[in-house]
Order: sequence, then structure tokens, then C-alpha cells
Amino acid sequence: MTKRHVRLPPDAEAGLEALVTEVDERLTAARTEGGESTCEVVQDVLVDLHGDREAYERWQSGKSVSAAERVRLQGYDPCNSTLESEYYAEKDEERFERSKHLQWLWRQFDATPMADNIAFALRFREMLANHLFDEVGENVRIFKGVTFSYGHNITIGDNVVVHDDVHLDDRGKLTVGDRVSISDRAHVYSHDHDIVDQTEVRNYHTVIENDARVTYDVMVTAGVRVGENSVAGARSTVTGDIPAHHVAVGQPAKAVRVKPGFEDDVTFEEGSLTDNSEERELDYTLPEGFVSFDEFERPPELSKPTRRHRER
Repeated sequence: MTKRHVRLPPDAEAGLEALVTEVDERLTAARTEGGESTCEVVQDVLVDLHGDREAYERWQSGKSVSAAERVRLQGYDPCNSTLESEYYAEKDEERFERSKHLQWLWRQFDATPMADNIAFALRFREMLANHLFDEVGENVRIFKGVTFSYGHNITIGDNVVVHDDVHLDDRGKLTVGDRVSISDRAHVYSHDHDIVDQTEVRNYHTVIENDARVTYDVMVTAGVRVGENSVAGARSTVTGDIPAHHVAVGQPAKAVRVKPGFEDDVTFEEGSLTDNSEERELDYTLPEGFVSFDEFERPPELSKPTRRHRER
């Protein structure tokens, strides 16, 4: 092993524990009727984390603030924010409302200096993950700059490590098993766009099984299964299922060998990875009366029938 346990000084540890416990309890209470809303909790915590209590109280009391100050102070309220996933037509509106507020707290916490204090930040994010994700195991370590589509379609097992600047797309559904490692700048997707009509989205269930490693700068495409104890090599593009105990590398990734010590456990499946994403596609329905928005405004001659439309 190449890591050691690190402890904060007692006073810092006490302060950390007090804050994490307080925010955890307030977010839990916000799910009950009659108390603070999640939105109110997030706003209040962010005001203090960013050291803006004096200016905020001055603004709330009706005293003069500059236009820039007002925009900054309003920005602590997640109801005054928009996220890219807010535009997704098929999202679960009820679940997204709370997820959006928790995402805003997560992202704005990462913009504070405390986000670089690893001992503090890992504990704070683990607490938030227990409120944001669908399911979370024990001892989850999530580093800085990790982003999600919603958060509430993610399940993560025990002893998982997610490193800096990872994107976990859960527009579909994402399941991460126990003891998984996802390295810096990896992108794991659960949705895709039609090759002809990019406004047509398909959602999938993407799975990373127990003990798998998704290494540096890897892209895992929607609907892929990264098998148990397998490795996706650095900067690979994984477009098919990686068999258990296999190592896959390249663009697109191909299986190149079985991990040393596991040769007797599996038969080596050399070469291209099998795309089984269709069996993991997730159906969805759009709200009644939904009016679509085409941000591209493509000319009609480019909007030819897609494969899905032709099959109907």
C-alpha cells in the first residue's frame, strides 16, 4: 500500500464534525413538512461558507448594495440558478427540484477554498452524496470538480474513489459497484444522441462492476458494462462491455489481456468489445403537452428519418 492515514488537528476536526453534522441534520429535516426547505438550507450554508453573512444581512435589511453584490448574494439561492440538466425534457421534475438544490450546494462548495482541504472536503461531499444520490455505500471518497446530470439516478457502492474533474452522467441510470476507482478526467455516460438527429436522446443503464478501474481520461459510452475487476486503460474510449478481469485499451478500446493472476478464472476474449447497450436502453415518456425546443434550428433537409423513426 502506498497511502497512509491522515488526521486533522483536534480543533479542526471538531469544527469539521460540527459543520457536517449540522448541515446533514438540516437537509434531513428539510424533507419533512413544516421546517426549512432544502433551498433555504442551501442558501444559508453557502452564505456562510463564502464568508458573505454581513453583506447578506445588509441586503436583507433593505440597505443599499451594488448591482454586482446583489447578483452575487442572489446566487446563493439555488432557485435563482439554472443547470444544463434543467433543460432535459424527460427528467423527473419532482426529484429534480431537490437534486438541483443539492447540486448547487455541491458545486458552490467546490468553489470555496475549503474544497482544497481534502480531509474536510471528502467528508462534506460524502455527506452530500447521501442526500443527492439514489444509494450510497460506506467510505465513499469523491474529490474536487466531480459533476453529474441529476445525481438522483446514481447508485454507488462501498469504498469507491472518484478523483478530480470526473463527469458522472446519470441522465439515464448509473450503477457503480464496490471498491471501484474512477480516475481524473474520466467521463462516464448514460445517454446518447441519434447520429442523424442530435435532438433525439436515448437513455441507458451504464454499469461499473465491483473492483473495476476506470483510469485517467477514459470515456465510457452509454449502456456499457465495465466488468468485475477489469481495467479501462488511460485515455481509452470504451464503446462495448469489458469482460471480467480483462484489460481494455485504445480508441475504441479492445481487450488486450487478462489481469495477471486471473488467467485461470476466465477465458481471454481478445479484440473488439461487444456492444450490448440496446439491452440496457431505458424507455421514457415526455410530459403531456410538451413543446420541444430545437436549439440548433437545423434546416429540414438535414432532419432525415432516424433508425428509430423508420422502424415505427
